[in-house]
Amino acid sequence: MTKAIEIYTKFACPYCSRAKQLFQAKGVQYTEYDVTMDQAKRAEMVERAPGARTVPQIFIGGVAIGGFDDMNALDRAGKLDPMLAEIGAP
Repeated sequence: MTKAIEIYTKFACPYCSRAKQLFQAKGVQYTEYDVTMDQAKRAEMVERAPGARTVPQIFIGGVAIGGFDDMNALDRAGKLDPMLAEIGAP
């Protein structure tokens, strides 16, 4: 079963921190995968989001939505909360 919200991150990544802060501000739980030293997880990230070479890579309900800028744009457009509600996140 796919985790509801997953985020691939690296150590000291400011965009990763911003993405996690946005989820925390919304009271949403997520699963974090740190790819800093984990080549297997990095390969998994690239397989799941073809062409993705940067972090964070964010998945909601198994769907790749991109990085922090993409998630922030969804939030500003009022589309993030409905996506979160669809998977049962608060």
